[in-house]
Amino acid sequence: MRAVWYDRTGPAREVLQLGELPTPQAGVGQALIRIKASGVNPSDAGMRRAGPMAYPRIVPNSDGAGVVEAVGPGVSQRWVGKRVWFYNGQRNGRAFGSAAEYIELDVDLIRELPDEVSFAEGATLGIPCMTAHVALFKSGPVQGRTVLVTGGAGAVGHYAVQLAHWAGATVIATVSSEDKADRARAGGADHVIDYRRDDVAAKVRELTGGEGVHHIVDVDFGGNLAASLASLRMNGSLAFYATRGEAAPQVPAGALMRLNLGVHGVYLPVSPHEQRRRAQDDITRWIGTGKRILSVAGTFPLEDTAGAHELVESGGKVGTAVVEVD
Repeated sequence: MRAVWYDRTGPAREVLQLGELPTPQAGVGQALIRIKASGVNPSDAGMRRAGPMAYPRIVPNSDGAGVVEAVGPGVSQRWVGKRVWFYNGQRNGRAFGSAAEYIELDVDLIRELPDEVSFAEGATLGIPCMTAHVALFKSGPVQGRTVLVTGGAGAVGHYAVQLAHWAGATVIATVSSEDKADRARAGGADHVIDYRRDDVAAKVRELTGGEGVHHIVDVDFGGNLAASLASLRMNGSLAFYATRGEAAPQVPAGALMRLNLGVHGVYLPVSPHEQRRRAQDDITRWIGTGKRILSVAGTFPLEDTAGAHELVESGGKVGTAVVEVD
């Protein structure tokens, strides 16, 4: 099969190689997927760019979509011919990801892709949407509650906005521009705050009658910590999936204690299996409703996987960079 790989870290155009690798076979409990589209996440680019090699050779990219061509022992034949989306292609003990024509995966990592959703759109799910779901529901149901999503136009944040709206929450989103405000509103945000112009906590208090929000899905725990604490109500909760603004923030434990807050870090690969399974099932139901925005920032042929990685690294993209394999 054709595949892209690297055997040393560095700039995309210097280390990514296109060539032939053996086509995998479906093992026990696995499905063999002919990949149609491969999603590139910041973590995929980051692993390729720097740090020690986790394996001697890595086929990058965790997410993707395609068609099941064969199944291994213990897997129902009903999967054969199904359109599917998947995650964790190059994670959790796997060196070979989705920048290839084929991948063999535990059937637990795949879900059916509705006919009305393109393969490129299906490849945008995986890490971003699964992370959004786990963070959103980390402290329980959100129906009838008020949720603040920071970075509500970003890859994870936009999915969190849409899923929160789908689940019956009142959604407040923070953004950094009017274009991003429009994107958050299109996803279902009831209120949008421009964090570059407005005092986020003051606006949240105004919008909630002084009570604050029940839950926060946070893109930057350290950078947003002060505003988040001032935006949460008593017995509220916060789930963060990044902390770029301050990698090692000083956490005011007393304030968290007095508000009886629940604070959770979210890292998808090690999240409890039941949470990931629920995320897969909910996401599959949600995308089947037709009321969803699955944003493809740009598409690239397999031969230009480096271009997809460079788009991710450039910043400012809207949605997911996708490699169209077939």
